[in-house]
Amino acid sequence: MRNVGGYLGLAALAAGLVLGPAAASAASVEKGKQAFMKYGCWQCHGTVGQGGVTGPKLAPDPIPLDAMAAFIRNSNRAMPPYRESVLPNEDLADIHAYLESVPKPPDYKSIPLLNNN
Repeated sequence: MRNVGGYLGLAALAAGLVLGPAAASAASVEKGKQAFMKYGCWQCHGTVGQGGVTGPKLAPDPIPLDAMAAFIRNSNRAMPPYRESVLPNEDLADIHAYLESVPKPPDYKSIPLLNNN
């Protein structure tokens, strides 16, 4: 079996060099939400990144942008790779900002209906 972790690490490093810190700092949550819908991410990952039958949960607390970019650009699994010509770096950074903005669900202990014994 190949050293997948090593490949992902190198891909993450390369994505970090390509995207750079400026991409993350200039990212727009609103544009990210629009891009998440435009590129069809919601179809597998749910409209707020909650996950679905075909796609894992992405939010809240998405993986770091460089790791996410490395996976998206180089995926060889069920998800097709999205090259920069299809999904520009700016849109990818905006999508990450949107996923970071998704609030965490309330603690189940704070929901009265779930705590009636």
